[in-house]
Amino acid sequence: MSKTYNPKKRKRAKTHGFLVRQGTPGGKKVVQRRRRKGRSKLTV
Repeated sequence: MSKTYNPKKRKRAKTHGFLVRQGTPGGKKVVQRRRRKGRSKLTV
């Protein structure tokens, strides 16, 4: 049986990265919320 979580930097960035977030209305809201909250890391 294989592990279900096999981390890959590229896959992670392509799915949850900043540019991907900026590409959708919902994603923009996510970044906006995190900015407002004062998160040091907005995206991956």
